[in-house]
Parts: sequence; C-alpha cells; structure tokens
Amino acid sequence: MSGSLGGGLRSVEEQLADVLAAVRPLPARTVDLADADGMTLRDPALALGGIPAFDNSAMDGFAVRFDDVSGASDARPVELTVVADLPAGGSDDPPLRAGQAARIMTGAPVPTDADAIVPFEDTAGGLEDSLRVIRVLRAPARPGAFVRRAHDDLRPGDRVLEPGALLGALQLAAAAAADVPRLTVSERPRVAIVATGSELVEPGAPRTHGQIPESNGLLLAALVRAAGGTVVARERVDDDGPGLRHVLERTAAGDDRADVLITSGGVSAGAYEVVKTELGDALRFSRVAMQPGKPQAFGVLPSGTMVFGLPGNPVSAAVSFEVFVRPALLALQGRSELQRPALRLPAGTAWRTPPGRRQYLPAAIDRSDPARWTVGPATAGGSGSHLAGGLSRAEAYAIVPAEVSEVSPGDLVDVLLLEG
Repeated sequence: MSGSLGGGLRSVEEQLADVLAAVRPLPARTVDLADADGMTLRDPALALGGIPAFDNSAMDGFAVRFDDVSGASDARPVELTVVADLPAGGSDDPPLRAGQAARIMTGAPVPTDADAIVPFEDTAGGLEDSLRVIRVLRAPARPGAFVRRAHDDLRPGDRVLEPGALLGALQLAAAAAADVPRLTVSERPRVAIVATGSELVEPGAPRTHGQIPESNGLLLAALVRAAGGTVVARERVDDDGPGLRHVLERTAAGDDRADVLITSGGVSAGAYEVVKTELGDALRFSRVAMQPGKPQAFGVLPSGTMVFGLPGNPVSAAVSFEVFVRPALLALQGRSELQRPALRLPAGTAWRTPPGRRQYLPAAIDRSDPARWTVGPATAGGSGSHLAGGLSRAEAYAIVPAEVSEVSPGDLVDVLLLEG
C-alpha cells in the first residue's frame, strides 16, 4: 500500500490510487441502440452510412442550374419552368434542361442536373405559385447554395463514437443518423448498499429518543444510478447481530450478486462499528486527509466484490462517494473520463477550512451577475458532516487545498459542478 501523510493520514490521491488499482472492467455486451441510453461504449461505433446519405436540399424552394439564375434580381427576374415536384423521401431524379427547375422540399434528394437551391422567399410567387412558371428575384450566392453534400459530416467507416463515451441523447442520435443499429457497451455495475446503525429508522416511521431517519441508503442509491450502476440491494442493519453478514452472503452470487458493496457508518473508532467487526480482516481502514470523509475503508472480498466503507454522516457519505466510489464505478464501465471537469470561480464570501485536510465544501453558485459567477457554502454551517439539509441546496463541491486555512472573498476556488 501507499504511504501516509504526517499524523497517519493518507492523501486523497493515495486512497484513490488503491481503489482504481483494484478495478477490473466489467464484461461487455451488444445491445440495440434504443437500449443503450446511459450506458458506456466499449468498442468504437463506425458509421455504416454517410451523413448526409445523399445530396439533399437545405431549404424548401426550387432546385435550379446556377448558370440559369446567376443574374437574377428584382429588376431583372429570371423565369423558369417547373418540371417536377420533389418531396422529402422521394427517389426521383428528373433531368433539368436550361430554363427548367424542380420544386423541392427540405431533405429531398437534389437532382443530378441541379447545382443550387433557390428558396421560396427568393421568388415572386413563393409556395403559392410554384408548380408552373416561377420568377427568381434573387440569385443564389454561389453554385452549391443550400445543397447539403453527401458525406460532408461523416463517411461510411468513420468513427461516430469513441470507446469510453457515455451514451446519452446526442450520442445515440449521432449513431442512429450514421445507420448504426447496435452498440457494444459495458455491463452496468451491480451495487449493494447497506446503511448501518441501530439508531436508524425509515423516514416517517415511529421512533424513540435517540433514533434518526435513515437517509444514506436513498442518497447512495441515487448516486449509484447517476453513475451508471444498478442497485441490486438496499438494506439497513443494526450495529450488532448478523445483518451485515446476511447481506454479504446474499450478494455473493445469484440474482442479488454485487460487483460493489457500499456501506455507510461503522468505520470509525467507536465501540459499535459493525463494518469493522464483520469485515475487519478484508478491508483496509484508513484516515484520509479530507474533510468531510476522513474515515474510509476499502478492500476486495474473495468473491471479487469491491467494498467501500463510507462514514455514516450524510455529507461525509456524499463526498466520499464523489471522491472514491464514483470514479470506481465509471472505471468498471470503461469510461474515458473518471472525474468531473473543474471550474475555477471566485469565492463570494469567506469561510474557514480544516487545518491539514482538503476540504470538499457543498456549495452553491451565485449567478446573479452573468459576468462574474461566485461560489460559497450551501449552508451557513459550512462543510459539517451532519448538515444533511444543506445537501438539498448544494449544486457543486468547492475544493480547498489542505494548506489553505481560510478562504477570502475573491479567492479562486476549484469547483466541481454536480449534475441534476
């Protein structure tokens, strides 16, 4: 294992390096285009057809021979005889002789003899008088005007998408336009989530003094799905008893088999730490130089399941997922980018940071001045690990280096924008 910072703390980079070194990419499979949304591409997608597939019109108007209309103007209109009508989806290729035109709709194939399109608005009659003789009032700017040339965008065999791409609406549309019917994608990581703590009860359920609503299970399940994973189990277990052991047995194989197990709570130095009790021999328990999220546990079970033991406080769990679990889930899928892009924004207010630890501050962005966005704490309580209510207002994490003890207004801060 990697070394530690002073005081027994590991750096974030050391902890993440151990996590990513343990990743073994998941199997790939081929799916229909319609089933690939949200998945990760594993093999390049090659265009089967070109884009555009053929020369076609970019405007509703008339396909013409440029030489016939190059001198047209309001003062000297050019008359042409309309000899064909070409809707989108048609396959006609009518011959055009000198002085002839074809009415054509956007997307329709351009006749071989035509080399420009005159839009309806550049004629005297427009659409209302377009099937006999037309009068062209404005000449096209050049040969090829308003003609979309075949394969201008992509040629057959060109790469439409690269391996590692997240497949969303725009990527799937590009593949479909290139006539690609199926894609090779990664399997989704199968994830089991266990919230530990005898104090936890379901939201809205009756509870006694000392008990609290359980929120980490919902939090982590939503984060897993946003990272492309599938939640196969979500459980809550007490600090004592066999609950965690039973989850481990159930998710080792079968329909509930898990590639990743995420626990929250039970990894600190207290007396009732069920993750340490049940998995102490399989995981490395570390203190990482970050705030929140200092206590971390990680390891790989003999079954191959990757286990993340996250702190139990909600903000700590959210930040720990972002820093360690999300990159691992993306790496399992073969994603080309494991980290969110960072912005640098000026701080809009002052806040203090923990000495010697990198701060991940749930943050809000002030966009009231379009010329100068600023960032600040999502709550007045800063980055306290228990401030779950502030997560609802957080749209980013502001990252402050360990050597910085205080952020002042105007200081530039790295900011990770969180997706909706």
